Amino acid sequence: MSLPHAPLFIDVAGLELTARERKRLRDPLVGGVILFARNWESRRQLVALTAQIKAVRADLVIAVDHEGGRVQSFRSDGFTVLPAMASLGRLWMRDAMRAVQAAGAVGRVLGAELRACGIDLSFTPVVDLDWGRSQVIGDRALHSDPRVVAVLAQALLAGLQATGLAHCLKHFPGHGWAEADSHVALPVDRRGLRAIVRADAAPYGWLRHGARAVMPAHVVYPRIDQLPAGFSARWLQQVLREQLGFDGAIISDDLTMQGAREVAGDETRALLMALHAGCDLALVCNLAPLDQGAALDRILADLRQAQQRGDWQPDALGAARRAALLACTAPLPWDALMLDAGYVGALDEVARLG
Repeated sequence: MSLPHAPLFIDVAGLELTARERKRLRDPLVGGVILFARNWESRRQLVALTAQIKAVRADLVIAVDHEGGRVQSFRSDGFTVLPAMASLGRLWMRDAMRAVQAAGAVGRVLGAELRACGIDLSFTPVVDLDWGRSQVIGDRALHSDPRVVAVLAQALLAGLQATGLAHCLKHFPGHGWAEADSHVALPVDRRGLRAIVRADAAPYGWLRHGARAVMPAHVVYPRIDQLPAGFSARWLQQVLREQLGFDGAIISDDLTMQGAREVAGDETRALLMALHAGCDLALVCNLAPLDQGAALDRILADLRQAQQRGDWQPDALGAARRAALLACTAPLPWDALMLDAGYVGALDEVARLG
């Protein structure tokens, strides 16, 4: 599928599109939409909203943060409330093969329910290690052992892929050691490159052939680079691409987070820094509800001017990586999904996780 390199993932304000949002989504620099809990009222409403977005442009990637546990955008009207991913790691310690099977079931349920509502991509799974230090990661992590994380994540990805839902490993090279929360501060991890690559970053190399996308952390690792990983060519191009062999999409974490603001100062500068470092796509979240999204319009205008000045140019590989995130098979509608033996069996297994 030949699509333009449209690097921006943006949000929308409410339960349906406004005329101004429809116009914004037609901008060729916009490549995707991220939805939040504020965009949710019911399954019927969500299906209508995703259909509205695809009617504006069928190539827009519709994404959501939907991991299970604390991070799950849709939790009612039939959506399964999924357990925190740490439950899979605890099960591994009792019965490894049952944990692998359960991880596949979680992926199958998560993916099937989102696809039935028109979602293309979920920003999951977290493959950060549970070092017992980071509260913002905490029980979102699968395990403390990178080998266990990789095996469980691989099973989860298989479940997601069976439904056609794209995924995104996060937060490269690892957010589990740094204690600060990058939503409100700039976390720092003072370990050396060898320690991080052998432990926290190892799952990215092991999963590189099946992974569709990776999200870098807004964390500074000063012994490697003074810039956060998402703004660092050293991390994204030398380590992730060259050393670990990942060739899928790199999607920045939200550029409105404090961890990005402290370094870049504003969203436009953060966007250009992320793209120059090696991100194919970038998230700019939670601006649509403010002043009818005027800040989003300014960012789009700034990026267009940067392109005209030659400060940023679209990239054919970035375009292809975005295209690979679109669902390529039709989902089962919700009513049909409830009768699907594979989904029903996976749902029963998830229920046993407790």
